[in-house]
Amino acid sequence: MGIILTHRDSTCALRGWWLAAVVLLAAAAASAQDSLRSSLAGDAAAEAQRQQQQSPQLYTWKAGDFRLLAVPSLELDYNDNVNLAKNDAQSDFILRPLLQLTGTYPVSQQSLLRFSAGVGYDEYLEHSQYSAVRLIADSLLSFDIYIKDVWIDLHDRFSSIEDPGAEAAVAGTARYGTINNTAGLSTTWDLEALVLTLGYDHQNSLATSGQFSYLNRSSELPLARAGFQFSPQLTAGVEGSASFTTYDQDVLNDNQSYSAGLYADWKPSSYLHVQPRAGYAIYQFQHTSQSISPFYFGVPRAAESIQTADLDSWYADLTVSHQVNNAVTYSFSGGHEIRLGIESDVIEDSYLRPNITWTILKDLSLNTSLFYEHGVQGAGNVSGNLSETYDWYGGALTLGYSLMKKLRVNLNYRLTLRSSNIPTLEYAQNVVGIMLTYQPQ
Repeated sequence: MGIILTHRDSTCALRGWWLAAVVLLAAAAASAQDSLRSSLAGDAAAEAQRQQQQSPQLYTWKAGDFRLLAVPSLELDYNDNVNLAKNDAQSDFILRPLLQLTGTYPVSQQSLLRFSAGVGYDEYLEHSQYSAVRLIADSLLSFDIYIKDVWIDLHDRFSSIEDPGAEAAVAGTARYGTINNTAGLSTTWDLEALVLTLGYDHQNSLATSGQFSYLNRSSELPLARAGFQFSPQLTAGVEGSASFTTYDQDVLNDNQSYSAGLYADWKPSSYLHVQPRAGYAIYQFQHTSQSISPFYFGVPRAAESIQTADLDSWYADLTVSHQVNNAVTYSFSGGHEIRLGIESDVIEDSYLRPNITWTILKDLSLNTSLFYEHGVQGAGNVSGNLSETYDWYGGALTLGYSLMKKLRVNLNYRLTLRSSNIPTLEYAQNVVGIMLTYQPQ
């Protein structure tokens, strides 16, 4: 756990990077279905890139127009429930070195080639079997091409979850993790009052633990969007998406989904961004499941295939980010969704995620966040997978202080609680840590 602040050159620069980070986090938490989620992540990455271009360009090494920023950090955490267990919880100290690299190269005045990659290692001092390489969740490679009124974005986005405590549907294990690689393109045609977008992504998802190898899959994610610009600050319109998912193993069912809805993007100022969206989604399953794993997060179950009825439901999301002044910035995301499951075909959940950052003094900041998710695993279940209703909630604090001109320290704390109609899948977890980050000026 922890937040890396990569620079602090000036108040304006910090503001730009913070707003980009807020938008990126909001998109990562956004509702809607897989293809919409992929598109929102791409929009957030583009927004972060625009914010970066408007801010002073920091770098560690430069060759011509190419700039490379290297940000090393070292974190030490204490986790009192590594294995997310109700009973027999395992505690441990975890050492986390990390190196984040960001490179930029302006191909032309309008095109920027950018990549970001972070790699580290989690060393568990008592339970070495959990030690593993860690990959940063916002790595990307993107290239923009502008042809008159058409913007073409070629991208390859890499994301990962290495912390089982960050996934609401997981309990009773310390080994859960996933890696997602999304490659594709999106084309946006700006016709002044009308903005048309077509996108296509191919996504590969891999489990980082053999226990969850049955989640390995590939997905095709097309998307279309048409928005009308009512004003320079407000765009609203319709969007539709589809996803076609095939699993490597025959545990979960191959499926396809379709969604359609309305969206709006309102920026009344450079400090306030509001994004509502709502619509309807349909999931259809091909019943390719032939067998299931013999345990459900440690709970024995009969060996039979998973059978799930087709599902349809509404989705909605409201995401807001607002910098009130130089001292206070907040973001908010809440909504309802259907998403692919972990021990079941699908999860239907509602969520709420507020976040506030306080800049107390010039070199001192405090980030406070809360999270809540109410979910049903096995929604639409007919037979094979266990159904579960859970509540996952908690909060986090990060206190950051610049010890020196290029050295920042963060003190972190996170509390996570989980209740369930299956008592063995309940847990409480406390994580406290300290993090040192070297940040170029």
